[in-house]
Amino acid sequence: MDLEDEENLSPSSTEAKDSGGAGRGPPGDGGAPGLAEGCLLPNGGGGTASRKRPLDEGSNGHAKFRLKKRRRAPGPALPKNALMQLNEIKPGLQYSLLSQTGPVHAPLFVMSVEVNGQVFEGSGPTKKKAKLHAAEKALRSFVQFPNASEAHLAMGRSLSTNTDFTSDQADFPDTLFNGFETPDRSEVPFYMGSNGDDSFSSSGDLSLSASPVPASLVQPPLPALPPFPLPSGKNPVMILNELRPGLKYDFLSESGESHAKNFVMSVVVDGQFFEGSGRNKKLAKARAAQSALATIFNLHLDQTPSRQPILSEGLQLHLPQVLADAVARLVLDKFGDLTDNFSSPHARRKVLAGIVMTTGTDVKDAKVICVSTGTKCINGEYMSDRGLALNDCHAEIISRRSLLRFLYTQLELYLNNKDDQKKSIFQKSERGGFKLKDSVQFHLYISTSPCGDARIFSPHEPILEEPADRHPNRKARGQLRTKIESGEGTIPVRSNASIQTWDGVLQGERLLTMSCSDKMARWNVVGIQGSLLSIFVEPIYFSSIILGSLYHGDHLSRAMYQRISNIEDLPALYTLNKPLLSGISNTEARQPGKAPNFSVNWTVGDTAVEVINATTGKDELGRASRLCKHALYCRWMRVHGKVPSHLLRSRITKPNMYHESKLVAKEYQAAKACLFRAFIKAGLGAWVEKPTEQDQFSLTP
Repeated sequence: MDLEDEENLSPSSTEAKDSGGAGRGPPGDGGAPGLAEGCLLPNGGGGTASRKRPLDEGSNGHAKFRLKKRRRAPGPALPKNALMQLNEIKPGLQYSLLSQTGPVHAPLFVMSVEVNGQVFEGSGPTKKKAKLHAAEKALRSFVQFPNASEAHLAMGRSLSTNTDFTSDQADFPDTLFNGFETPDRSEVPFYMGSNGDDSFSSSGDLSLSASPVPASLVQPPLPALPPFPLPSGKNPVMILNELRPGLKYDFLSESGESHAKNFVMSVVVDGQFFEGSGRNKKLAKARAAQSALATIFNLHLDQTPSRQPILSEGLQLHLPQVLADAVARLVLDKFGDLTDNFSSPHARRKVLAGIVMTTGTDVKDAKVICVSTGTKCINGEYMSDRGLALNDCHAEIISRRSLLRFLYTQLELYLNNKDDQKKSIFQKSERGGFKLKDSVQFHLYISTSPCGDARIFSPHEPILEEPADRHPNRKARGQLRTKIESGEGTIPVRSNASIQTWDGVLQGERLLTMSCSDKMARWNVVGIQGSLLSIFVEPIYFSSIILGSLYHGDHLSRAMYQRISNIEDLPALYTLNKPLLSGISNTEARQPGKAPNFSVNWTVGDTAVEVINATTGKDELGRASRLCKHALYCRWMRVHGKVPSHLLRSRITKPNMYHESKLVAKEYQAAKACLFRAFIKAGLGAWVEKPTEQDQFSLTP
């Protein structure tokens, strides 16, 4: 019998062996197999093991029985789980239930525990597992192991003679204190350099590697690891303090609603400034330290693949996580300013979205262009045949319409005079028309994953043990989906529902609106400028899509572009855009309560927010929104009157009908047709368009 078998013997089987085999019963009477997994029963027995054993032979051969004494089996002690270890170090800790989400058959519990003034959260399918995860996080924050052998012993592992402790690919950091559990699935350590390649500039240089990052649902190859093993038992502040002792952290700001406060702390390391945000100051300090560790030492402490940013194939001017956190904070702060520090009745929302513009490599120069809220669509009976009602009041859709207003303003600025041309974000294109200046980028922030394909398969935050998408080839993945009229949620498109009629909707047929995931995939092909603006400007694409919660890299990348990677024959300048996809460090708290029936929008230059009734698509007084088709067509006509004919990308003689003007943008319409064919070719369904009658209007009375 080898050492491992001997260690797995139960107390009863060991004692039977010591007594020379006396009283040996059938094979099933040995030690309970459960004991090898650390499941001792209160009386020291296990499973079906007998509670009694025969005495040594004697008393005229009669076997006398007595209750056995609990005796420790030889060999190493069975490993203790994280709860037990934490209780020994900090007895009397109280665990609190923070939330319970998910369906009845698959709940997700979140438990928290406060240790040394810091709150640790854990999630799991049962309260017990959630407590366990919380305890593990607490232990990781202050338990240290002087050497690798102790780390292995803490996990209940015996050391093999050929263990290589110098290897960078040590497997204990991500599974510390989990050795007592039977793993459900293999976990692969995941490392990603902030530039997505094999190198990382320690001097803070933000220039990119020339090699493109492959964009697929499979994550990029593992880059070179740091020159030392990933520390396993310390929080980022402790690690950074060992590398750069004596650092001073500064408190920068406090913002957010009362139930979702956000603190910002900063630290200067090697002359570089790093910020971190969190729901308390300790967490904000840790995030600032984590940012410094990632930038200067290429140390990445959260290795869960589904949480990692997916880098853009285009120009990446900023460090992904730094950019994502800055964009989120800017949008939240602006919304707070617009709603009297979230005290206004119109601050109530389920989803918040906004677009931030950067004009260089410094995120401090970023500017919030627009902010919006909303989760509902128009009721079919309120459709307007004069373009006066908003059909879709989901926050990200409203933000993109708000961006159009800003683009019109910037075009008019360019056309005013030569002095204003320098202030505009546009410049003349050598191919005709206008294009964005090279340094200008737009970043979309949404407080949660967009409805449809991106959200339906990631209803919860990714947990530490979660691998990549386990069922990437299921038929439901990537399907086109439509929103439910006057409600929330989406349903797959029907094979025969690609055409909607005006009279059918007015007679009671549900008005179908494509999901936000599908519309955003469309923007990644035809651009965010729309058909009318494309008569003046080259396609404009988002450089980043950043989610405040429910970020799952596999699902989001599939929804945004992977599912239509088969797209073909796109016109010149149009492409399948693959923006940076990222979550944020400080995941936004779920907004409690019922979703309001209104949508709020604001664009830079506006004096106040506009509040729209999502059911009617107009404000409470029945007036048309500044974002409606009619209003934007008026802006387009005004710009068209100022643009010299030789600068038009598409020739249009006398604009009249809204629908006809849109069709003039032939390259845009060709790109849209390619997109629809790509969805059908991939077996994902046919795009459902609104009744054509709603675009058959002109500006003449």
